[in-house]
Amino acid sequence: MLRAAITLADKHAEVPSMRVLAKKLGVEAMSLYNHVASKEDLLDGMIDLVWAEIALPSLEQEWTAAMRGRAIAIDQGLRQHQWAIGLMEGRGNPGPSNLQHHNDVLGCLRTADFSPGDAVHVMSLFDSFIYGFALQRRTLAIETPDEFAASATRQTQQAGALAERYPYLAEVVGGHVAEFGYDYTQEFAFGLDTLIRGLTQTFAGKNSRPD
Repeated sequence: MLRAAITLADKHAEVPSMRVLAKKLGVEAMSLYNHVASKEDLLDGMIDLVWAEIALPSLEQEWTAAMRGRAIAIDQGLRQHQWAIGLMEGRGNPGPSNLQHHNDVLGCLRTADFSPGDAVHVMSLFDSFIYGFALQRRTLAIETPDEFAASATRQTQQAGALAERYPYLAEVVGGHVAEFGYDYTQEFAFGLDTLIRGLTQTFAGKNSRPD
């Protein structure tokens, strides 16, 4: 049932209703409540299956490499399951895969001598970047650098006199983006590099474990 729900959600970019899911399974909608208590219960199960697909960070790996790998894995997961953007965290009843993932993230940071408070700071920063980037990508609804370049060219041609009023926007959109496009992979990598470099500098030489 959960797999069928995810298949529908992937296809339509939204969580299916119980009626739609029941039709997909060839059963009556009420029969689904023999397996889940509510649609929210169904969603908790779906999200846990998404977490199960995401590789766990290794406690033996250097924390920057582990957090980088985790960020890339979640980003890839959200590309496949766009309906899950905004739903991965704060589940009312998190499943075992969800709990194991967050336990191992915190374990990786604690093993690297981050205090509990600093581990929360670091995980929060990474999550804000990962989920914010995923939301932006879904909202823009353009996939490739070539598509971005074509869109920027059209906007520039339509803007005309607006370039005089918004010179910097015209320079970047009509110049740089129109020529080079916008590459999600490169931008995500740049953001990760910057975030990791900043955190490394912030905590350099600091023994973060409490006395």
